[in-house]
Amino acid sequence: LQEAGKLTGRSSEQVNRLLASVSALETTIGDLKTLSQEKMQQSGSMALGKEVPYLWNAPMDDESILGIFEQLKGSFSAQQEILGYFIGSSWDKRILAILIGIAFFFWVHKNFVLAKRPAIRKKIGSLEFAYLKPYPVLASAIILLNITPLLQPDAPSIYIEIIQLLLLVAITLHLRNILPKSQLRSWLLVIGLYVGLILVSGLSSAALPARLLLLGINLAFAYLGFSMYSKLRIQQFSKRYVRLAMIAFLALNVLSIALNVFGRLSLAKAFGAAGVIGLTQLIGLAVFTQIVLDALETQLKISSCNKGIFSRVSHTKTRSSAKKALNILAVIVWTMVFLINLGLTSGAYSFFETVLAKQRSFGSISFTLGNILFFGLIVFVANKLQKHIPILFGDGSVSYDTEVEHKSSKVALVRLIVIIVGFLLAVTASGLPMDKLTVVLGALSVGIGLGMQNIVNNFVSGIILIFDKPFRIGDYVELVDKKGKVKEIGMRASTLMTPQGSEVIIPNGDLLSGRLVNWTLSHDYLKTEIIFKVASSTDLALLGKLVSEQVSQIPHVMDSLPAEVLVNSISAGAMELKVLAWVNSVYAEPAFKSELMQKLLATFGQNGIELV
Repeated sequence: LQEAGKLTGRSSEQVNRLLASVSALETTIGDLKTLSQEKMQQSGSMALGKEVPYLWNAPMDDESILGIFEQLKGSFSAQQEILGYFIGSSWDKRILAILIGIAFFFWVHKNFVLAKRPAIRKKIGSLEFAYLKPYPVLASAIILLNITPLLQPDAPSIYIEIIQLLLLVAITLHLRNILPKSQLRSWLLVIGLYVGLILVSGLSSAALPARLLLLGINLAFAYLGFSMYSKLRIQQFSKRYVRLAMIAFLALNVLSIALNVFGRLSLAKAFGAAGVIGLTQLIGLAVFTQIVLDALETQLKISSCNKGIFSRVSHTKTRSSAKKALNILAVIVWTMVFLINLGLTSGAYSFFETVLAKQRSFGSISFTLGNILFFGLIVFVANKLQKHIPILFGDGSVSYDTEVEHKSSKVALVRLIVIIVGFLLAVTASGLPMDKLTVVLGALSVGIGLGMQNIVNNFVSGIILIFDKPFRIGDYVELVDKKGKVKEIGMRASTLMTPQGSEVIIPNGDLLSGRLVNWTLSHDYLKTEIIFKVASSTDLALLGKLVSEQVSQIPHVMDSLPAEVLVNSISAGAMELKVLAWVNSVYAEPAFKSELMQKLLATFGQNGIELV
């Protein structure tokens, strides 16, 4: 017991010492936070105020000036610790970006390998793209370098500048055989000026030569911007995006010139670098977009030959949607890089966090704009997903042809599940309490009782159709005066494709309550009839033999069920006959009738049988 007491006493002393150390560290951390905030405020005021003499008062030489290489070394050494800490703390995001680049490489290379197969090459020919090669090493590097800012939005500006320089090198190597010589020379000039700007920005000297050199580079960029403003065309982006980027490029270079002249040197360097990186980032994102579109084009062609998932979708719509999505992604990446170079990322994040996370109230209901945003986003994604569920299940577009292909109606059930799960997730994300949700549902029930009976009726009828299965996708059905092939079974309405090619949307309530005829529920064959009149003196035995012979020669007829010739009515000098035959498909009935009547007309003429 004594030894245990001594051990407990020593442990208590160690705990007390650790607590004291923790308290001291907390105090030190608090002091450092206060000091850093003061420094940040001072640096902000210094950046906005005059930090060096006006350009016309700038000294020709600086007493503190070292050698140019020593200045650059000192400037980048100061950034090395920040860069090293960031690289060490963000290795997981960097590995994710590298994995995405590797996956892109193997995806594209695999499609090029598949395209060389004789069966596929015969259908699509050889794949030739200006921005994509069978071994897309540079293309994968461009993809990797473009998505890096998206995965690392908290990166320091020096990191973005390095990434941008690597991106410029990769784009130059990738486009050296694609661009015309004049455009390639302009591109190399931009790269040279960019490198010069980075090096001049690294100089700590405020002497006149360094500032004049910075001024000359900004003037050169401004001249390039004005000359390219009306001529620059980037087919991957709309004119509006390109012009906005060029306006930002010109405005920042003009501001950089003005700030340099009036002694705001730090801001001049920051604005100049941000403007140039904005222009080069625009070019990089254009190349990125074209590479991804070319890769998607290869996938569409290969998938169409292999009956893959892309063979079930409209290629035109897929290209258009992919281009819109890539344009949105490009705007996001460009904006993030722009804010990082201006040092506004933390301020922008704080602003949006304050706006989205602030508690607001509507009566007794409390909410945040972030919750509302998540609610709308989840509902939007669930709606898009349920619309494209048929593609995932292989139920692509249904065409009206002679091929009968029945498809399961489980797609509608999965759609219902996606809608319900999406709604529940959206309600959970909204943060709405369950008691408040009960009130909302009560209000909805009143609305349903007053004016939404038809909508609810169609919705419930859709659920009943899913489980009762009176018809399937691909069935040929008839409702009142409408006939057609079932193209889609939705939650509110179903779609029929008529023989004329039109699409008829019928509410599910009408399908459930009306007298529905399904011609292909258990089998696809049907009995068809042809009525015609002949003279009363016609030999019925010969006529029946001729009809049977002609019916048997038509490929759509069922051999196991012979045709029948019946006397339908008799009048003075004429008999009305009815020919009954079994056709193997409801879709082949018009073709069967047409071919049979042509054959009968020729045969009756050869055998002297007169039609009345």
